[in-house]
Amino acid sequence: MKLMAALVALSAAAFAAAPAPANEFKPQIEAFFAENIKGWLSDPAVIDAIKAQNAAHVSLSGADIESLDQTWRAEAKAGGGGLVDKVLSNPLSGYLKERKQAHDDAITEIFVMDNKGLNVGQSDITSDYMQGDEGKFLNTFGSGKDTLFIDDVEFDESTQSFQSQVSSTIIDPATGQLIGAITVGLNVEQLL
Repeated sequence: MKLMAALVALSAAAFAAAPAPANEFKPQIEAFFAENIKGWLSDPAVIDAIKAQNAAHVSLSGADIESLDQTWRAEAKAGGGGLVDKVLSNPLSGYLKERKQAHDDAITEIFVMDNKGLNVGQSDITSDYMQGDEGKFLNTFGSGKDTLFIDDVEFDESTQSFQSQVSSTIIDPATGQLIGAITVGLNVEQLL
């Protein structure tokens, strides 16, 4: 066990010390997205959940969003609560958990956001509820339809793996309107 921890630490140090392009796994991530994730974006489970939340949140103010985010953060830190439990137990979260499990260790997390950047469903608890001020949302939903954003590779302490997040816009197939976004965490070592 100590040897494994030492190897992981050595790998992380070597990876961090080596000059690397923004994301050398971009071709593998794009291929994985096209083959495994893109089809989810038009699934009624995803579309219907986002549209319902967009309708429910249409009148949320900035203060309302901040309050929801603070509630989420406190509940996430405590290991659960009303808001966190509601999202984690909804049908979309169940759908996303199944998709994650179907891809073994390649997918580390999945979450879907509404048109305000708020979590609609997720495979695992996120540290915050509001993603709307982060690159994963700003570089997808904020950039228009059919946008794909691949973030840098980082070492994730919780999974002890190198991972990158791929994010994409979600379009309502019936109207062609941009309604939300998805982020999928990928263990890049599993993509080799």
